[in-house]
Amino acid sequence: MVDMAQPVEKIAPDSLVARIVADLEANPAAKALLLRALLTGEFRGMPVRLEGIEAELREMRVDVTRLKVDVTQLKVDVRQLKIDVAQLKIDVAELKGDNLEFHLPQRIKPFLSQKLGLRRVRILQSALCCVVDPDDELDESVATAAETGVITDAEETRILTTDLILRAQRSADRATVWVAVEASCAIDGYDLDRARESADILRRVFGADAVAAAVGYGVRAGERAHAEALGVEVFEVERRRAA
Repeated sequence: MVDMAQPVEKIAPDSLVARIVADLEANPAAKALLLRALLTGEFRGMPVRLEGIEAELREMRVDVTRLKVDVTQLKVDVRQLKIDVAQLKIDVAELKGDNLEFHLPQRIKPFLSQKLGLRRVRILQSALCCVVDPDDELDESVATAAETGVITDAEETRILTTDLILRAQRSADRATVWVAVEASCAIDGYDLDRARESADILRRVFGADAVAAAVGYGVRAGERAHAEALGVEVFEVERRRAA
């Protein structure tokens, strides 16, 4: 019989915990019962809630992936729309008779003769839809310059994609002059840069004076100062309407 008057021997906390852990490790069923007793219902339900959260996160990742695909497709559609609108503008311009790239080659010779003081103007290369005056000098000279390293392959391509390249004589001294022309309804910095680059390449290939020119119906705001800094001649022409 236990004497209740006898003081209960106190066990050090560390020893007590160690004993409990050892007993629980030896008896897994008791371990589960103890956890139920110690943990509240909210804690015991956490694994289920975590599984639900993980499922929601997986669904969110799927939704984000779908959204990215939709945005990418939207960008493609917008680019295609811009292309379609640009083509529509060209088609409408042709119907209205004011397509600059269509009419410019027909007007460029007398126009530049007057504006730049030139004579015997000939179109030797065109990225526009126009008839080129027969002459092999430009093609052969540019190709040779690329083959011998005078210009790079990229610079050769720049010449081949220039809207118009003309050769003429300066009226004042009959010196040969090359003219690189970029045409655009609204002249911008891109047109100016390309014209300047093409003229510089022509000067290196032929060792002659070369003029950079941009022709259009108008000039975008702020680009005249850019043209002056580059030394590009800017010419505005009137729209030509159908009769």
